[in-house]
Amino acid sequence: MKICLVTTFPPSQGGLSEYGLHIAEELRRNPFISLTILADKISPSQPELDGFSVQRCWSMDDPTSSVRLLDAIWKLKPDVVWFNLLFSTFGRNPINAFMGLVTPLLARISGRYTHVTLHHLMDTVDLKDAGVRHPRIYRTAGAVATRMLLLSNSVSVLMPGYRRILHDKYGHDNVHLRSHGVLTQRPEYPDFSRRRNPEHRILAFGKWGTYKRLELMIEAFKIVSNEMPDARLVIGGGDHPQAARYVESVKEKCAGNPAIEFTGYVHEDRLPDLFQSSSVAVMPYSSSTGCSGVAHLACAYGVPIACADLPDFRQMAQGEEIAIEFYQPGNAEDLARCLIDLLTDTEKQQAMAVQNFSTALRMTMPTIIQKYLRHFELEQRTEALRRVTRFRRLPTWVPSKALMLRMMTRNSPGWVHRSAVQRPAWKSLDRKNLPNGNIDRSRELGRTGVANNGDGIIAGSRGALRSSAVSSAGNGHHSESHQSHKSEDLSAAPAAHIADKSEAGYSEREQPAGIEWTRLAPLGQIHPRNGNGGNGKSGSAGAGAGSNGGGREGTTEAAGQTTAGERDGAVEGAGLRLRGDGEVSGLPGGNGDC
Repeated sequence: MKICLVTTFPPSQGGLSEYGLHIAEELRRNPFISLTILADKISPSQPELDGFSVQRCWSMDDPTSSVRLLDAIWKLKPDVVWFNLLFSTFGRNPINAFMGLVTPLLARISGRYTHVTLHHLMDTVDLKDAGVRHPRIYRTAGAVATRMLLLSNSVSVLMPGYRRILHDKYGHDNVHLRSHGVLTQRPEYPDFSRRRNPEHRILAFGKWGTYKRLELMIEAFKIVSNEMPDARLVIGGGDHPQAARYVESVKEKCAGNPAIEFTGYVHEDRLPDLFQSSSVAVMPYSSSTGCSGVAHLACAYGVPIACADLPDFRQMAQGEEIAIEFYQPGNAEDLARCLIDLLTDTEKQQAMAVQNFSTALRMTMPTIIQKYLRHFELEQRTEALRRVTRFRRLPTWVPSKALMLRMMTRNSPGWVHRSAVQRPAWKSLDRKNLPNGNIDRSRELGRTGVANNGDGIIAGSRGALRSSAVSSAGNGHHSESHQSHKSEDLSAAPAAHIADKSEAGYSEREQPAGIEWTRLAPLGQIHPRNGNGGNGKSGSAGAGAGSNGGGREGTTEAAGQTTAGERDGAVEGAGLRLRGDGEVSGLPGGNGDC
């Protein structure tokens, strides 16, 4: 799959450049993705990051950015054009920004599949607090720009409330809710030995000068330091693009206070050390513009959060189960009291840190990007089916109908072979990866790879077994009474579940991350079978219920190892009942199709 990612990109420090970098890193790791980054120009030019294909073809506040982007997209001919956008991505000048936001619509008109990840909405931004002089004009232009962005093939937003607004106000259903992600592949468990060692470090991190200002934080810290002399304030990050020299001016005012430290711009490599050594992360915002990247960075390293009580952040905390202590916006005394209560309660600190780390495990970047890729492929294949449907509606007397159909769908089978949705490489599993020391040698391993009692029956919870956790008797030479006796001695310990190779094996929330993957099996290699494994008889492929979990044959009728009656008796002896059609009753998951 060829993807063009339109985003600001390091070494540029424009809005969302770090987020664009993490998206690109995950796409680059996928061997079935050809990625080209269409990034913003920087002056003076600097060396590009190693391993990325970057074309810097547009600039901030350049009215021709849209034309330059469309020219690059036309030459590359990607399968997907992915826009990573704020409303101010293409310019601080409202006219230039508006013209840049037309690009997704024009890219779709040119025949490309376009997807927009929209990080905020103009409907929810406090324009007065952001320093906008003509809020009504901005609000009207923002509504028009939003409607244009919604004319893309699909749009992703990061807050549940944003999706409701786009559905109820703008009437569009092509909007998807995605998690922001924690901007790391592997979250780090909080290192409590580094916190309050030898002092409490209060971290304020971000791009400062607009709705993120430091005056309130410094005023609150003075109150905190009077009660807790071992506290230290660390201010990380630089100026917002619209507030030049803001951090420098605040630093000059605090020059005589040794308890306040300014780090300036923090490189990605220094983020783990900065967050792991912090007792609490503070978000002293006067308003919000969507999902907070700082909050997700804090989650990635298990840091408790103190934040202004704003609707967007309340929604983020509830929707993603992030542990946040809220204070009244603009109230320095309330912020100071919130920090003191948190810093003096060690148990609360640790509970919040572990909760945020647990939240981060569900939102790693590999998991987030996997969901995007699954969506892109689904849309591609749906479009292929639409083309086939159009030709099938043509009357049979149309000349060369079959030839035209083959030409229009000639690339469709290839999408299965070059699938970008990665799957687990089960063949690479070795002894140390399997529970209970099982080895898939003589195909005696049960489908879940759990303890086998010697008769081919897997230990599990009787009466509540999952369809993927059931294996029929392994040898077929034992009587029904013997198997029933064995089943009564089985442990009730839950089976370790290993999903099979079907796409339904994982829900989006449960998609694993951080493991090796392989391609999906081509559709043409899937052997037809009836799937009903109750009596061990196969369809045309001859694979019964005794599968080893990888879709290969277990025991078959042709091998003469097991008869239908013996296998049925073994399954019934394990506490299960068979219906007349050979399905196992009482099991979730239907007939146990692979």
